Formats: sequence, structure tokens, C-alpha cells
Amino acid sequence: MSQRNPFEELEQFFERMSRQFEDSAGRLDWNQWAPRERSASMDLVDNGEAFVVTIDLPGFEKDDVAVRLSDQTLHIEAEHATTTDTSESDYIRHERSHEAVSRQVHFPDAVDAQAVDATLSNGVLTVTVAKAEPSDDSRRIEIE
Repeated sequence: MSQRNPFEELEQFFERMSRQFEDSAGRLDWNQWAPRERSASMDLVDNGEAFVVTIDLPGFEKDDVAVRLSDQTLHIEAEHATTTDTSESDYIRHERSHEAVSRQVHFPDAVDAQAVDATLSNGVLTVTVAKAEPSDDSRRIEIE
């Protein structure tokens, strides 16, 4: 008389569950589970005189994007919504989409908040932030 291995039954159960999940995965609309806000891909380059941030924002227009600099952190936020109306005989379809992107970049060196340029071309935002001139804010402290 051989003993039953309880792990075999468990393994078979997980295999069945996995197959069922894979079968149903093709029928699901995964877009409904997508996050409303995403983080955009970004490059940060130090060219000696300035930092250059390049971020992909496909589908966004200039008015959809807000860029601000506080302390040594660049804040980029983009948001837009689209609406599509389609009428076909007695059927009316009204589709809406909303997309938001947010990104923060902390610079490793001090930057000049007055020397910032930003351009958006073909869905690519490029922000150039000049480095601040090194300052000698140190002072001698007298010991009492």
C-alpha cells in the first residue's frame, strides 16, 4: 500500500488554476485596471554647465504640461482628457479617457532657478536647468 503525497494534489490544483487564469486572461480588458497616473520615462544628463532632463510625453500638448522648480527639485506634471462621440443608427457611444503623468527630479548640485528653459516637441519635453555658480557662503566662527 503506497502513501498518497498531499503535495501532488496541491500541485495539480495550482496547475488547474494557472490554466484557467491563462484562458480567461485573453478575454479581460486590462485597460480598466491601468493606473490613472503613471510615471514617464526620463533621461537626466549633466553636461557640465547645466542639467538636461528629457522626458517622453506622447499625446500631450504644451498646455497640458506644468513644469516648476523648487529648491533643487524639478516637478513635471502632465494631464489631459479626451472625449469621443460616435453615433451609429440608434446606438450612441461616448468614450472618455484621462491620462496623468507626474515626475520629480532632484538635482545633485545647486541649480539656478532663473536659468531654466523648457521645450515640448513631438511628445518629448526637454528641460535645461543651469547649474548655480559656486558660492563661498562659509564664514569663520569665533569660539568663545
